[in-house]
Amino acid sequence: MQQLEPLHRDSVKARSYPGKTDVFAVGTDTTSTTLEWVVTEVLKHPQIMKKLQAEVRGIAQSRQLITEGDLDQMPYLKAVVKEALRLHPPLPLLVPRESTKDVQVMVYDIATGTCVFVNVWWIGRDPASWDEPEEFRLEKFFNSSVGFRGHDFELIPIGAGRRGGPGYQFSAAIDELALANLVHKFDLALPDGVDLDVSEVSGLTIHRKFPLLVVATPYSC
Repeated sequence: MQQLEPLHRDSVKARSYPGKTDVFAVGTDTTSTTLEWVVTEVLKHPQIMKKLQAEVRGIAQSRQLITEGDLDQMPYLKAVVKEALRLHPPLPLLVPRESTKDVQVMVYDIATGTCVFVNVWWIGRDPASWDEPEEFRLEKFFNSSVGFRGHDFELIPIGAGRRGGPGYQFSAAIDELALANLVHKFDLALPDGVDLDVSEVSGLTIHRKFPLLVVATPYSC
């Protein structure tokens, strides 16, 4: 039985070195990037924003905070997050893999030692898998069991199999909880005269090219 290594202080500080985990880098950057793109898309689609707020506020009633126990009652919110992850996976090429043996994938021969990138950005926009793949439409997830946990290969923003993102349950809960409380407590809108630019800037994670400017007006029950 393989003995697990202890979590080192340098790992928690997000210092990169071979064989160790960047807790802060992996756990915060991808989460904040996802939430930023979710807010961008709901601002771009006001009708979706209204339906999302109606669902969240209907469950919250007079309570000030949404809790993790409320999330299972919010299918519309979950569809919003899934659709944002489909169009804007935080790691568009995932983490590079290296093949450990010669293998054939469909018609392709992958030699031992080949560095392999998985283009999940394209997978999420593949017209063979999705209707209107460039459009932000939640209907594709209504009455559908497709999720992003690696069981459905048309939607793998965090990877799949043994090398899938180990913190997906934590990050998904954080994004859903943050979004629910955000749209519950505030009415969100763009500043007057500001257009919503959805240009991307490339990197290990895909961020917005320009900062997201939002006017948040407190909501009173």
